Amino acid sequence: MEIMAAKPLNNIWIRRQQCPCGDWKCYIKADGDDHTANVSQTTKSEAASSSSQDVVFTPYVGQIFKSDDEAFEHYSNFARKNGFSIRKARSTESQNLGIYRRDFVCYRSGFNQPRKKANVEHPRDRKSVRCGCDAKLYLTKEIVDGVAQWYVSQFSNVHNHELLEDDQVRLLPAYRKIQEADQERILLLSKAGFPVNRIVKVLELEKGVQPGQLPFIEKDVRNFVRTCKKTVQENDALITEKRENDLLELLEACKASEQKDEGFVYSFTTDENGRVENIAWSYGHSLQAYSFFGDAVTFDTTYRSITYNMLFGVWFGIDNYGNALFLGCVLLQDETSQSFSWALQSFVRFMRGRQPQTIVTDIDSGLRDAIASEMPNTKHVICIWQVLSKLSSWFSLPLGLQYPDFKSEFDMLSRLENVEDFEHQWNQLVARFGLGSDKHIALLLSYRASWPISYMRNFFLARTMTIEYWKLVETFMKNILSPQSSLLLFFEQVGLVCNFGNRKKENQLYMPAKTCLPLEEHARSILTPYAFNIMQHEVMLSMQYAITEMANSSYLVRHYKKMEAECLVIWIHEDEQVHCSCKEFEHSGILCRHSIRVLVSKNYFQVPEKYFPLRWRLESSLASLDDSVIQSSANEYSQVFHALSGSLYSESFISKHRFNYVNRELKQLLEHIQKMPTVDEVAASSAPINVSEL
Repeated sequence: MEIMAAKPLNNIWIRRQQCPCGDWKCYIKADGDDHTANVSQTTKSEAASSSSQDVVFTPYVGQIFKSDDEAFEHYSNFARKNGFSIRKARSTESQNLGIYRRDFVCYRSGFNQPRKKANVEHPRDRKSVRCGCDAKLYLTKEIVDGVAQWYVSQFSNVHNHELLEDDQVRLLPAYRKIQEADQERILLLSKAGFPVNRIVKVLELEKGVQPGQLPFIEKDVRNFVRTCKKTVQENDALITEKRENDLLELLEACKASEQKDEGFVYSFTTDENGRVENIAWSYGHSLQAYSFFGDAVTFDTTYRSITYNMLFGVWFGIDNYGNALFLGCVLLQDETSQSFSWALQSFVRFMRGRQPQTIVTDIDSGLRDAIASEMPNTKHVICIWQVLSKLSSWFSLPLGLQYPDFKSEFDMLSRLENVEDFEHQWNQLVARFGLGSDKHIALLLSYRASWPISYMRNFFLARTMTIEYWKLVETFMKNILSPQSSLLLFFEQVGLVCNFGNRKKENQLYMPAKTCLPLEEHARSILTPYAFNIMQHEVMLSMQYAITEMANSSYLVRHYKKMEAECLVIWIHEDEQVHCSCKEFEHSGILCRHSIRVLVSKNYFQVPEKYFPLRWRLESSLASLDDSVIQSSANEYSQVFHALSGSLYSESFISKHRFNYVNRELKQLLEHIQKMPTVDEVAASSAPINVSEL
């Protein structure tokens, strides 16, 4: 097997695949990767189908080839299509022509000569696959008009053994090849401490193939790693040196940024030899954003660099326009609670000592311990999307055909609003699917105070648990985790991606009213379009609810079709307070439909100011833009639009011909408008780091 030469390696980022259960044999394939895997698998299937339809003509005596290599490739392709492999046998050489004859034979040609047994107690008795097969292709070189060419002088396709099916022939040694890109990945994974069986599983996941469908087997990987032991050692030394040098480069870049950017902050630790271990940094505009939107923070630790053997963590927030805000990042040498504690200490120091109300993370025992130690007053939430993404890896194999039903029930269970209902249905779920002794069920149960909605309704999350927000976070990560060759370039990429989001303020400047309620119009004048859109949805749905007055200024609010459980709303007239059992306001900062229904019934034409949190208001925007001008212009646009649309509606229904014409023209107009830019080009001098614009 050809060994690749040692060369500078790219900075390769992979998802953390070690399962939080702590079993090193257990690894995670995120459900989010399934789409990629399916596409990859489809592509491979199409390629295989296409390949199987490619015609490889049977060689024949007299067939001409430009070179012996071309002839070998043609015969090899023919052999693979027909269930065998070939090898090079005898070659004949002369002074005038050089090598003028090549013999290619079936891999089972000839017989093995008996070898002298080694002087060992238990010699290995390997059986030979050679059985004297006479299938062959002989080539002879000739010179025609001064040009050398090769022709087939003998050919036989008669075999004295069974030919293999396609799924078997690919496992023959001649067709089991580890490409250079795979060699590099194997070496890096081996260096990171992955055992051979896990290296194979990682490659299967990354390539989106079923187990056992790689173009090589576990034995090949083991032999490659063993053969490359010296190369691995050289790469270890190279990577260690590269890591030390690049971390020093990164540290110098942080020092330079501190001189140029007054708000830039960084922190680092060193080992006993003075080498940089961990490093974290943030920007001035991140601190500004945190002062407005630091109530709910997510800490993403999805990716690690296997080149540097370091974990990458990023702190994000969400602004009043629903955009993900970059707040800071860290590179850690390991995933212990001590390292996470240092990272959290650095972040709080960057943010002038202010801790968030809530922090959202993945499942990680070290991180959980660090948060409990460093942020004792901060609510810790496990992202439900991270939990759901692990279900396939944990339960698809043990449950088999029952897994889709389990996943559907688990999803509904996670959304229950009542703790007692959750506990009861959890026990039923575990018993029904026979998972009482499953380690992952035990893991989820130990974290149950942090991921089900029923347990965290009182936690303020500011819409950080929506799938739209996590898509923005993933977009940011993908934009910075390209294979840079050094940490310095990575540092610059982070800065570029962050600053790229400064160009625009928001996606939508105006939301039209949809009801005649003064309460809705009042909310529109105070909230950003993003927050107003959410509240407007609640206002519209509130009309579908009936209320029943109870004792002590309390009300039962239920859907007119009884599609969901009723909620208890308490209204305190003296303090203008409204409290709903659904806890939506405490959870997101947006008033719920049940509370709005009660306020409307009490003749409220405006929502009490206390129910417009500062973080969702227009006045909290970091960008400098005159919202009163926007609102005034928007109202004028609305009046003009309604006048035109009213006239168009009445005129188009006079005749069928008019209606068809208007319908056709409006469709074309809509297509044209949808292709136009979504926002005006507005210069925002101090906009936040807006990930959604990437």
